[in-house]
Amino acid sequence: MLRTFLARSSQPQRILARAIVPSTSSGIRFIATTSKPAPTNSEGKDCYLERLTGDDQGIAVLNFNRPKAFNALSRKFVGEFREALQELRYDNDARVVIIRSLVEGAFCAGADLRERSTMNMIEVRQFLTSLRDSFRELETLPIPTIAVIDGAALGGGLEMALCCDMRVGGGNKKVKIGLVETKLAIIPGAGGTQRLPRLIGIPKAKELIYSSKILNSAAAKEIGILNHAVTEESGYNKALEVAREILPMGPLAIRMAKSAIDKGTQFEIDSGLEYEQACYAQIMPSEDRLEGLASFREKRKPVYKGK
Repeated sequence: MLRTFLARSSQPQRILARAIVPSTSSGIRFIATTSKPAPTNSEGKDCYLERLTGDDQGIAVLNFNRPKAFNALSRKFVGEFREALQELRYDNDARVVIIRSLVEGAFCAGADLRERSTMNMIEVRQFLTSLRDSFRELETLPIPTIAVIDGAALGGGLEMALCCDMRVGGGNKKVKIGLVETKLAIIPGAGGTQRLPRLIGIPKAKELIYSSKILNSAAAKEIGILNHAVTEESGYNKALEVAREILPMGPLAIRMAKSAIDKGTQFEIDSGLEYEQACYAQIMPSEDRLEGLASFREKRKPVYKGK
């Protein structure tokens, strides 16, 4: 049926920018946590941060909220996205980031092709450079990142989600996941041809990219794109559950573990092991390591400060 959807599209450019038209009913439902979101200056923003408090302090939520364009990646959106990432990069209190959409039926529909059509070639190149840089900034955040996909994540939307450490899919029928650029006679241009093969293997990635195939949550989980595919309409609660499991761990250890995995696995095994040891060495003089040993000896919960 998804292939039929693509085949019948009289305007294939909408596959990326406006693939799924959400209803005008209420937005995605997210069950509230015991923590109330910290006040945010979100008025007029397509992309903004909120910070959970109470027991969930340390979890930051990056919200996408551009409903008229299904979170399509415009210059304004990408600019606000990069601002939020820079804030998170230098925030020692943030320990886990959840990325979610507040727009029903869409995670991120990819490039804003309506805006793209008004750009000259120089502006297109400049925008693509900024977009690629923003995805790399997301990928290299030193703290864990979890993408919640409750709607369409097509083209650049999926490329963004691939930059996260983990991905959770909701169970509603509006979840559509795929790199569909070849349908438009182009290729994934923001890292999709590099990150997807590294995640699920070259043969599977080639099949998905060559065919512009679109997957639901269950299929994306089976093929290895998603860590979790829930039966509930939204995957936010599962993402929050995963974030809560990470939250009590030593924050310096998590940062070094992420670096060891992301960078070390790009080397051959001996160099990777050496890089792992270099990461370990940075933790040795930390207060948190001593606190971990003391809490184990005293049979109590550790209190880590990220020092």
